[in-house]
Amino acid sequence: MASDPLYQPITVDEFLGMNFGSDRKFELSDGVIQMMTGGSDKHAHVAGNIYFALRTKLRGTGCRPFNSDMGIRVTEHDVRYPDVSVVCRPDWLTAPEAKAFADPVVLFEVLSPSTTTIDQGRKLEEYRRLPSVDTIVFVDPINRLTRTYQRLDETGWRDTTFAEPHDVELPSLSITLTEAEIFARD
Repeated sequence: MASDPLYQPITVDEFLGMNFGSDRKFELSDGVIQMMTGGSDKHAHVAGNIYFALRTKLRGTGCRPFNSDMGIRVTEHDVRYPDVSVVCRPDWLTAPEAKAFADPVVLFEVLSPSTTTIDQGRKLEEYRRLPSVDTIVFVDPINRLTRTYQRLDETGWRDTTFAEPHDVELPSLSITLTEAEIFARD
């Protein structure tokens, strides 16, 4: 469809205005609507652990974690739904309701065999272009490992892949998520 010369890419605003019902989930990629598949129980459990730990640690700070129901505007024709995102702002009580944010500070993607290439490839590049993003974390729930991208300055990033379980520092939030919190079994 997108290769058809008559096809007009859908904008983020058009996409966010559509009602897909509650039983399906979609992303917008290059103006093309793409259906997302569900993850495994390990994937969902680790994403839930991260969200819960962040929710507890960020209470009262003006920073809020969101699960994969909240979209991130990465371009005019791309909306992504990271497993967990954190957005900080002082005006939550008066801010208008949003279906997607353009200014996340921290993003988490929990990897699965079917998404790891896209998550650590295209999505990583899209996330790195967002000026508000300070840290991007990839979590491997099978091997209990993490990979972090930390912004050093306007153009530089530090890529740290850990070969053994490791705590994840989030300097922009002044918190650390422990390996035990991320991979808690119950």
